[in-house]
Amino acid sequence: MRVDGHVELNLNTVGDQASELEKMGYAGVTTVETAHDPFFPLLVAAQHTEKVELMTSIAVAFARSPMTLANIGHDLNAYSKGRFVLGLGSQVKPHIAKRFSMPWSSPAARMREYIMAMRAIWGCWHKHEPLEFTGQFYTHTLMTPYFTPTNNEYGAPKVFLAAVGPKMTEVAGEVADGVIIHAFTTGKYLRETTLPALEQGFAKAGKSRDDFEISYPAFVVTGQTEEEMHKAEIATCKQIAFYGSTPAYRPVLESIGLGEMQEELNTMSKQGRWDEMGELITPDIMKEFAVIGEPDTIAGQMKARYGDIVDRTSAAYANIPKDKRVEIIRQLSV
Repeated sequence: MRVDGHVELNLNTVGDQASELEKMGYAGVTTVETAHDPFFPLLVAAQHTEKVELMTSIAVAFARSPMTLANIGHDLNAYSKGRFVLGLGSQVKPHIAKRFSMPWSSPAARMREYIMAMRAIWGCWHKHEPLEFTGQFYTHTLMTPYFTPTNNEYGAPKVFLAAVGPKMTEVAGEVADGVIIHAFTTGKYLRETTLPALEQGFAKAGKSRDDFEISYPAFVVTGQTEEEMHKAEIATCKQIAFYGSTPAYRPVLESIGLGEMQEELNTMSKQGRWDEMGELITPDIMKEFAVIGEPDTIAGQMKARYGDIVDRTSAAYANIPKDKRVEIIRQLSV
């Protein structure tokens, strides 16, 4: 199991952070699109590293056109000598429509076409195929030499797709190179909903599981003292409750018989009762979502629960000393 490490989006410090993660044995460096652009930090990270993969986890696809991301993906992959992974997510309708002022409809179908459009653009640039992509949502039929990249030694980047529901997960299996499973996932949901949906996507594309990577940033609750463990438990319960309040994630709660809790959490979130929401997450519920234990037990638990499924993880345990994190990475990588 490969382990990815997250870096902050501060351009002044990300280079040193990425270099440190590479020295610690992390396989990849990831960014997430929140208050800052997720791509610029990876450009800086590429300058300070040699081996780690550089991945957006995630960048918001529907905030941009396929041509825009095809270009960014190409440039980062070329500059990093083939180390870039374009991790995409759809976001939700209010953000796409109200924050980005971009169209929203049929997210799974749109995402499928989006990735296919990027692949058509890369096919034009890297394989000299004519650009003739005409779809329901996107059309790309014009490319001249002046706008065609020439630094094509490393080709197109890998594309990972974040997915929760079965429709988007099937799309990931069909047209992406990997899937980014949401941390808000139970083992039952992963095995009974996610994996079958991926298999349907593989079947459509005529590919096998061997051609694909599953990334799962599992919740990890750990610490070296009772106080540290308690703080980690509270923080994780709040995070689980926050995600659980999202209507689209109700099926995950339903997988463990707690579908009705979603409505209660949603109501509380609208009332701003964030701390109280976390109190609804009992120890038994937390165990369904999180790996819990002292640092020297984490790698073994991760392998036991997900070793037959997950190819890479970005589980967070930044609250424990560096040497213990290095040992967890080493054990997971064996």
